Amino acid sequence: MSPRSAEVNEELRRRSRERLLDATVELVAEAGYEATTLADIADRAGSARGLVSYYFPGKRQLLQSAVHRLMHRALQAGLEREPRTDDGPELMARAIDAILGLTVSHPTLMRTHMAGILQAEGFVRCPEQQRLAQLLHETVERYGSPDPDADYPLLRAQLMGSVFAILMPGAPMPLPRLRADLFQRYGLDWRLGVPPGDEPPGGAGFVALARG
Repeated sequence: MSPRSAEVNEELRRRSRERLLDATVELVAEAGYEATTLADIADRAGSARGLVSYYFPGKRQLLQSAVHRLMHRALQAGLEREPRTDDGPELMARAIDAILGLTVSHPTLMRTHMAGILQAEGFVRCPEQQRLAQLLHETVERYGSPDPDADYPLLRAQLMGSVFAILMPGAPMPLPRLRADLFQRYGLDWRLGVPPGDEPPGGAGFVALARG
């Protein structure tokens, strides 16, 4: 029997890693971060326990990679949904809606993810995080930013702030109000993207600022 090619081995490693990421999302959403062990994740993924340590330094890094992948896929799906478009404001609206919508639909995962970011290790520099960053950077470019390298970190910070506000224990802010604020900052019409209602908070009197 001939040995597998390098390409086949690489594809097998990719699939194994993705099964671990999928299992992490499922288990943390079901049982929470503390109750989920690396052994649980390996079992759910159908992988050997040693493979988890081969791909990831620890559980926190594994979770961040898993959530970054979830965010990347949600963002990509939002940007590419039908009807396809190259309109910059529409793409910016879709990006905002994708991240805020994911926060509302996966609060346990996103809260745990944000808590990990605030710890000493901060962002995990992984392929999933890099894909997410690339998509957001491209969105800023297509929106028409004159300086995407400077404006991308600002968009990331504003989205993170809104995610924290949605998840704030005991005092969460409603998604429509946070969306309205972000849309105003970027001069976006409320009807772009996937609006959570016919009108923004404040009714028809709310007018987004036009871009200069």
